[in-house]
Amino acid sequence: MWDVIVVGGGNAALCSALMAREAGASVLILEASPKEWRGGNSQHTRNLRCMHDGPQDVLVDSYPEEEYWQDLLKVTGGITNEKLARMVIRESSSCRDWMRKHGVRFQAPLSGTLHVARTNAFFMGGGKALINAYYHSAEKLGIDILYDSPVDDLEIKDGKFIAAKVGDKRYPGNACVLGCGGFESDREWLREAWGQNERGEWPADNFLIRGTRYNMGVVLKVMMRAGADTMGDPTQAHCVAIDARSPLYDGGICTRIDCVSLGIVVNREAKRFYDEGEDFWPKRYALWGRLVALQPGQIAYSIIDAKSVGRFMPPVFTGVQADTLPELAAKLELDVDTFMETVNAFNASCRQGTFDHNIQDDCYTEGITPAKTHWARPIDTGPFFGYAVRPGVTFTYFGLATDEKASIFFDGKASPNMYAAGEINAGNVLGKGYTAGVGMSIGTAFGRIAGTQAAAAAKKIKEGAQHATA
Repeated sequence: MWDVIVVGGGNAALCSALMAREAGASVLILEASPKEWRGGNSQHTRNLRCMHDGPQDVLVDSYPEEEYWQDLLKVTGGITNEKLARMVIRESSSCRDWMRKHGVRFQAPLSGTLHVARTNAFFMGGGKALINAYYHSAEKLGIDILYDSPVDDLEIKDGKFIAAKVGDKRYPGNACVLGCGGFESDREWLREAWGQNERGEWPADNFLIRGTRYNMGVVLKVMMRAGADTMGDPTQAHCVAIDARSPLYDGGICTRIDCVSLGIVVNREAKRFYDEGEDFWPKRYALWGRLVALQPGQIAYSIIDAKSVGRFMPPVFTGVQADTLPELAAKLELDVDTFMETVNAFNASCRQGTFDHNIQDDCYTEGITPAKTHWARPIDTGPFFGYAVRPGVTFTYFGLATDEKASIFFDGKASPNMYAAGEINAGNVLGKGYTAGVGMSIGTAFGRIAGTQAAAAAKKIKEGAQHATA
């Protein structure tokens, strides 16, 4: 019997386990993956979005609560719980010292990191280093860790956690934290959520998974069957336009195509379909996966010319290169005439001011739909480059409804000893959209809270049991 059972092994789960242990609880982590793939999607992360009222170590200038909130409000379109969102924002301002205590180190951002030196603190060594630091700290503190242990059932009675099950093995506890991710790796669930479109396609069949193959949503389904309260839209997710040649799983950040705002994007029919310069890329990169998912064949092509080379983080795969635009269209297997009509119309619409990719500049289009609001420059300087992109799902937003204590609810009533943290409850804050680093902010905030609450609940239950037998 453990005081706290933590289901999952990524950032949120580890924050929960460490906080519970610091509060004096005995803790067991049940991680679905083998040790070499531990950490869930967190191993692919790079940074944490942090509120701060002045310069702080690796963060420059200031990023006050209201600006952070407005950024979140804009990308979610208001589909967010303000109380929980502001709690996450405030928690993000005070977690880094605790993270350092557990071995996490920070560094100034490198070039090509989406202009977020003011808003985001980068992990030295990336997410893998963060995960390894947390596991090292957990081992030093005496937290029990079991790998290759995918939880496939939970014993719950009247909303109260009794035990977690892995096959025929049973792990009892006085409280639990569910930090086991979303359902993005369950292809059938994705198909069910997205359904069939008007072209007779099943869009989810063409989705790639940027993160772990172990986020199958098994525990989320167990909780749904148990009657837990859920929230969110199952089609909403952190969904990025990534190189169409990416692996099915674990491609991570290096598969992302970051030149969208520097050129144009066309679909399989060689037509533009959205404003490539709507806002800064950190606030819009996770919008493009969903946009591509709505296009024929769930594929699109990011097109740039020589003027844009060196202005974005180079992806892991080399783009298709051509000396002329018709040659590029042919290489991408696009209709050359339609492609040239699209590019020529775009070029003719560009109203050039002073190009500056670091600000919302005055280079825009006029008399064309969709418009390009910023960074609009004619695509006219060879060589030309094209990147085929597909939707890359990082994590899903449908999950468990929670409150500011990370409590899980059954028919509106809070469980006395069950808590959720990370992707499984991120949809409370992220109804749609994304802004760089906020997922780690959500996981860290709710993870730390869930661990503290679970330890307190376990202590209360133990004391009650002791009193009953006295």
